[in-house]
Amino acid sequence: MNLILEKSKGLVGVCILFAVIVFSCADGNKKEKQFYYRAIKDKDTALLNFIKLEDNRFYGQYEIRYGQSRKDSGEVRGIISGDTIKGSFYYQPYGGGVLKRYPIALLKRNNQLLLGKGVISVYMGIPSYLKGDPIDYSNPEFVFEEIKK
Repeated sequence: MNLILEKSKGLVGVCILFAVIVFSCADGNKKEKQFYYRAIKDKDTALLNFIKLEDNRFYGQYEIRYGQSRKDSGEVRGIISGDTIKGSFYYQPYGGGVLKRYPIALLKRNNQLLLGKGVISVYMGIPSYLKGDPIDYSNPEFVFEEIKK
């Protein structure tokens, strides 16, 4: 009986090792590309780094520093459609408080990302840009330049 238990433990160990190797190889095949951007407007600085997943999805970190006094930082995620990047910014406001969600829209133009503005609607507690109303990129809050790390 002990011999059977020892053989089954060995077999389980080999199966686990095989599964780890297979899944780590599968993860290595994902094409992820990381981008770093910075925007400065007056005394405010915004930092954005995101990872592009597959062809149309992204996630990453976004931080807005308001002068030397405070900052909002959190994560961004969403979709990429052509030269437009749309998603949500999830952050904890400076000084604590409840986790907030804010829509974000960026337009890629001439190796820059322009942060757009639009009318925000809230449906079932989720803010997003109002459908049918265009997002304005003509006077962006931030103009992001790609930086190399």
